[in-house]
Amino acid sequence: MKTTYADTTSAAKAPRKLSPKQKALRFWREWVKPLAIVIIVCTSFRSAVADWNDVPTGSMKPTILEGDRILVNRLAYDLKVPYTTWHLLEWSNPKAGEIVVCYSPANGDRLVKRVVGVPGDRIEMRNNTLSINGRVLSYERLDGDLVDQLDPSQRRNHRFASETLGDHTHVTMTTRSVRRRTLRSFAPIVVPEDEYFVMGDNRDNSADSRVFGFVKRDQILGRTSRVALSLNPDRWYWPRWGRTLHPLE
Repeated sequence: MKTTYADTTSAAKAPRKLSPKQKALRFWREWVKPLAIVIIVCTSFRSAVADWNDVPTGSMKPTILEGDRILVNRLAYDLKVPYTTWHLLEWSNPKAGEIVVCYSPANGDRLVKRVVGVPGDRIEMRNNTLSINGRVLSYERLDGDLVDQLDPSQRRNHRFASETLGDHTHVTMTTRSVRRRTLRSFAPIVVPEDEYFVMGDNRDNSADSRVFGFVKRDQILGRTSRVALSLNPDRWYWPRWGRTLHPLE
């Protein structure tokens, strides 16, 4: 009597057919979930630890130029819940002269400005000369190379001077022929508690606290002190190699 054996090899090798639900779960486990974890980790790091910010305008010239991408230390003053402005811990506060990234009280845009007044300061400005707590700031002519990075046409139409705020000496720029002279002077004001007065170094071409008022402490995202890289928008975004990792005063 001849015995017949069933061929189980081909049956064992045949792939098991998955249902649509099983296919969806497999796609989630192998692709969507790992990618989502990477995105969450990276964006959380940018939101709470370190970030970068593109600068599209010249309101901080000549310290920061259009096309600069600046590094932002989000742990400079506090630790926030990622994706929010809720503070978990605070260990410092912005100081006069520091460059900060903050939200505009007017429209919520991210801005890069310099802290001019901290809570309790009495600030006054007369013809682009600041007075803080009764002390008139001194302005001196420049010896550095910052001005050389600007186009010759811009250099001809502007004046440059060094200004000292707190422990920071930096460059300010004013325009010789300007129509908006209302920005050049304001009466004495006192910075309220938990708020800050910020300005751009390009004093005649900056929408800052002179326009939108004080910035609340919880709207300040972090501090910047260095350019990561810089692309020149007037020259087909060619890199400004000399500004790579350039420190900001």
